[in-house]
Amino acid sequence: MEKIKGRNQTPIAEFIILGFGNGPELQPLVFLLFLLIYIATVAGNSLTIVLVIADHHLHTPMYYFLGHLSFLEVCYTSAFLPPLLASLLSRDRTISAKVCVGQLVIYGGLSTTETVMLSAMSYDRDPGGNQTISDVFVLVGFSYLKELQILLFVVLVVIYLLTLMGNLLVILLIKLSPSLHTPMYFFLVNLSASEICFTSSVVPQLLAHLLVEEKTISIAACAAGMYINAITGLTQCCLLTAMAYDRYVAICHPLHYTTIMSGQACALLVGASWAAGISVEVPLTMWIFSLPFCGSNRIQHFFCDFPPVLNMACADTSQIEAVGLTVTVVFTLCPFLLTLLSYARFISTILKLPSAEGRRKAFSTCSSHLTVVTVSYVTVIITYLVPNTGSTTESDLLISLLNTIVSPALNPIIYTLRNKEVKGALRKTVQKSSFSHHWRN
Repeated sequence: MEKIKGRNQTPIAEFIILGFGNGPELQPLVFLLFLLIYIATVAGNSLTIVLVIADHHLHTPMYYFLGHLSFLEVCYTSAFLPPLLASLLSRDRTISAKVCVGQLVIYGGLSTTETVMLSAMSYDRDPGGNQTISDVFVLVGFSYLKELQILLFVVLVVIYLLTLMGNLLVILLIKLSPSLHTPMYFFLVNLSASEICFTSSVVPQLLAHLLVEEKTISIAACAAGMYINAITGLTQCCLLTAMAYDRYVAICHPLHYTTIMSGQACALLVGASWAAGISVEVPLTMWIFSLPFCGSNRIQHFFCDFPPVLNMACADTSQIEAVGLTVTVVFTLCPFLLTLLSYARFISTILKLPSAEGRRKAFSTCSSHLTVVTVSYVTVIITYLVPNTGSTTESDLLISLLNTIVSPALNPIIYTLRNKEVKGALRKTVQKSSFSHHWRN
């Protein structure tokens, strides 16, 4: 019984997909049938996409949605049919656990997106015929600053360059330093990459608008910017929670740390963070841009964010607002509370350590992450969860500026100045580079 019990607890690294294994004589026929269906699906949906793009008469909202729906269909069927066709031709029907999880994530994301896409297509018809469709929005932003916009441009250029260089430096240091190849820094690499994408979805457009009077942006560019901003923003919240869990395990369960935070577990946590951002924010953004926009096309903001864009819609937005609030609570407030609980738990554990030096080292490993969490979550909660009057004020613009530009610049500074391991890796890298340069000369 002990042997059986121990064997049942062995982690499963792969699965066996039985599929159509019960009728081996029919497998060639099933293969041919599914192959024809797959070819017809890909060819038919690809033809639809090409026709919608090529024929300007089809450049209408209905066919815009139809083109995206066809693209989703191609991705959806391509995620499953090729592996099925391969298994029908071979006896090896195994699939690794990582690939299985990946297929589940793809299935969930595409299914959710397709469902919302079909719902969005129902908004395309407007029997009243009184809506105004505009090709562009006007981002009012910091127009009220007038001549001071040049000064703001200079300040933001400096901050943006610091953000890019700081996060790239963190990524390069971790990649070049074997001592930093640990779960915490694996998460930090992904956090820095998401910070670069997050701030780059806003700042270049803002910098351009600070230099011109006509602060226009096409609806397509507005949607693209919102996609990237929303996906990376939600992913950051998930990554910060994963980093808090990593610190919790390291301090509260140090003997089991390497087992719990294995390479596979870290990869799954990072993959789940990015998958959550994509599968949740893509359908929500598509739903928003399926609404009709009418009236003034002036957005009282410096980038396309959910609240100001929703204010432009001339349709009932109560359902989208409810879904958006739910997403914000689930992926922002709940992770923030879980992170605080984790810190409360391992702070109590640290205080029980007999050595003062041990307590100091334990606190130093968490202080950087706690600072980043505080800055990130506080600005997000103020921006999206604090009730407002529906119109963007100057204080709202400053808070958004702090969230989208200043916070990503602070994170690499916090992790390099408050982290001895990163500072040590930076010092070794500089010394090695100086030695190599001296040796070549």
